[in-house]
Amino acid sequence: MSAPRRVLEIASNSVASALAAQQGGADRIELFDNLAEGGTTPSQGSIAVARDRVQIPLFVLIRPRPGDFLYTGLEAEIMLRDIAHCRALGCDGVVIGALDADGGIDVTLCRELVSAAGPLGITFHRAFDAARDLTAALEQIVTLGCQRILSSGGQASALAGADVLAALVAQAGDRISMMAGAGITPANVVEVAERSGCVELHASAKATQRSAMRHHNPALIGLSPDWTATDVAQVNALRAALG
Repeated sequence: MSAPRRVLEIASNSVASALAAQQGGADRIELFDNLAEGGTTPSQGSIAVARDRVQIPLFVLIRPRPGDFLYTGLEAEIMLRDIAHCRALGCDGVVIGALDADGGIDVTLCRELVSAAGPLGITFHRAFDAARDLTAALEQIVTLGCQRILSSGGQASALAGADVLAALVAQAGDRISMMAGAGITPANVVEVAERSGCVELHASAKATQRSAMRHHNPALIGLSPDWTATDVAQVNALRAALG
């Protein structure tokens, strides 16, 4: 029996990044904003245009702010409305996650988010890596009905956490998919896949985009005219490496 085809998800911080990911051979998009801060929910306009232009599965990050994953009632209301918007636009899935103050999964809030998503696919994001006990968190997430967990094994990168991921893959069995993410590049993606046993891999494939502005005010320290976006060539390289 042949091994399952490895799935490549690209973390896309804009519609342009999502289109580059699609062109490069990605299997699925996670659309978000604010890459430097770990990602937040993109604008309604970005989601709508991405849904119009992207033909591969489109998942949207539901995260109202940077920082921790302990949310207020106000933030929960925002997330529920963002999920409703994604559902109305026909997105394929959403990416959620919330913790309680002691580092456990906030099952009550997450159940609300999953219920709001209805038929949409559900990925539990790297709030999982911030949990106090990853094995217990995995079991809690399974009960929520999520399809996958994005994780680096609780480490700074998926390569550093590959052995932990392997144990989580064994624990998960066929109940939920573990998707390796964080620091994945064309140079290490195969090693991460082989050591962790993860069939799904998540990478940003990012590169600096240079501004075409001929004028730039040098007094605006810290306000760079350049930005980061997904690079088609890097996505191609990741896809080629995975086969």
